[in-house]
Amino acid sequence: MVVLREGMCPGLDEDLVRDLRAADIKTVEDLVSSDIEELAQRCSISYKALFAIRRVLLAQHTAFPVSGADLYEELLSSTAILSTGNPSLDKLLDSGLYTGEITELSGGPGSGKSQVCFGVAVQISYQLKQSVIFIDTTGGLTANRLLQMLQTETSNKEEQMEALQRIHIFRLFDVFSLLDCLYGLCSGRFQQASVGGGSVKAVIVDSVSAVISPLLGGKQNEGMSLMIQVAGVLKTMAKDFNVAALVTNHVTRSGSGEVQPGLGVSWSHIPRTRILLERVESGGVASCSSLRSATLIKSSRQPCHIKEEFDLQWWSRSKGGSSGKRKLDETDS
Repeated sequence: MVVLREGMCPGLDEDLVRDLRAADIKTVEDLVSSDIEELAQRCSISYKALFAIRRVLLAQHTAFPVSGADLYEELLSSTAILSTGNPSLDKLLDSGLYTGEITELSGGPGSGKSQVCFGVAVQISYQLKQSVIFIDTTGGLTANRLLQMLQTETSNKEEQMEALQRIHIFRLFDVFSLLDCLYGLCSGRFQQASVGGGSVKAVIVDSVSAVISPLLGGKQNEGMSLMIQVAGVLKTMAKDFNVAALVTNHVTRSGSGEVQPGLGVSWSHIPRTRILLERVESGGVASCSSLRSATLIKSSRQPCHIKEEFDLQWWSRSKGGSSGKRKLDETDS
């Protein structure tokens, strides 16, 4: 269920949204299934205007069939693969992040999720000369950290500043602000963010679970609805604007004690690819080094449960340094 919000379509302003909520019309489904003539009288709006809003919302939120041939042609013409900058992760991702899709990194505290996101942002902005939208919901991103990574790529200050300009940061700490930001990007901010000759090719949300998980629990009705709304706009954004969406998620334990990504079964269907990051254990104890293991737990392109070991310092390495990666054996579970 998509919650009605100001600006979703022409004519749906703040006053009308408030009047509709007063009439117990809170979602798109409520509006399109209601008696438009009766609702127009209750909200003191013309029937013609409300009917036009309903028609636009139906067009926006109704699925239209396409042929397999059309989908294949669209895939060939629009999909790009963005390297993460790390050979081990690129191998798990079948060459990198795919535009038009959502990729998820999950892991516990200190597993390296944010570090990987920083590295990906620097890789795309500096090496690929494309713009990145970075939505920080934890307050963990600093310009100084990005600059440190860029300084290992180039000593040219002008190139460093140009790369930083291509990383557009939004700091948001609740799901409503996140939704406003995502809808705003779809409404035109993508064009504004295209600077330095590079278009926006990636949207990074670190972390999506930080703003959604506090709303889940109990009856879960509102929290579940907001989570699905975030998922919907991320999927639409990735496909319509041909960008790669990279999100991070926390982890929980299943009934059998196995580590698994958070946000439940409903969210598990959203990302096309999911990678679990963990500290590398030495003698049964998690190591304090920068080595991490990455396990592919969901993919439509690769066999699942492939593991790769990599060094978080890869993005901060000096040129010519070793990769610090080592392939792990594939497992069956």
